[in-house]
Amino acid sequence: MKTVPLLALTALVAGCATVPPPGPRLDHTLTARAQSDRIKYIIVHYTVSDTPRSIKTLTTADVSAHYLLTDTEPPFFYTLVDESRQANHAGYSSWKIYNQLNSASIGIEIVNPGFKETPEGRVYAPFKQSQIDQLILLLKDIVQRHNIAPGNILGHNDIAPQRKQDPGPLFPWKQLADAGLIPWPEASRVAARLPGFQQQLPEVAWFQRKLADHGYAVPQTGELDQATRNVISVFQTKYRPALYDGTPDAETAAILDVLTSPVPTLPAPAAAPAADGGQ
Repeated sequence: MKTVPLLALTALVAGCATVPPPGPRLDHTLTARAQSDRIKYIIVHYTVSDTPRSIKTLTTADVSAHYLLTDTEPPFFYTLVDESRQANHAGYSSWKIYNQLNSASIGIEIVNPGFKETPEGRVYAPFKQSQIDQLILLLKDIVQRHNIAPGNILGHNDIAPQRKQDPGPLFPWKQLADAGLIPWPEASRVAARLPGFQQQLPEVAWFQRKLADHGYAVPQTGELDQATRNVISVFQTKYRPALYDGTPDAETAAILDVLTSPVPTLPAPAAAPAADGGQ
């Protein structure tokens, strides 16, 4: 019986081993003009629990967020999901042309107990000013890096008005407006429109159409059904939190009309002709 030399046997075994296929040949020298950032929105939530329970829920359950703002002093952010990845914070949601906003947004959870039901009605918990100060810093950073449009910083209730209340009527949206992060109805324009709406309140169909123009998913039935009331209430918690009962009143109409009727931009005056120096 012939003996196979060790060197030849080794070569035979090596030849039988699976050779991994080569990787794809990639050329990174070209870039398409038609592209945009995946992140179009920032969605603000409250957690309805304290910091330890919020951490457990957002790290071990089926819900998540990119950032968690604690209620400690001083408050700080846990970064739970990288911004390049999708977090499960928005759920069934809609705003303007987008549905299922998880895929197009960054979610920020703020530790806050939410609300409790009392004999006097629902009572919401306030946010700490130190939390809002930290939130504004993060929002400015995200807006700058992802070029987020001013109207695209929203509450969970904005994108899911039939099932969500957060961040609720005590969330200080006006502070975000004062920081240049979101648009806000100019008080003088609201005051100018108010008398007309007090004299003649628009029909429900007008409110539904204007709310849809603003971005909400709202029925277009012309009927003041519960779904429409829910959307009006969410709008009121943001822009008129003193009263958010879902009633389509004159002040709500004035605010809504201002927000959906931007001030036209006037053309710049023509430059004066240069003086003739006699040359």
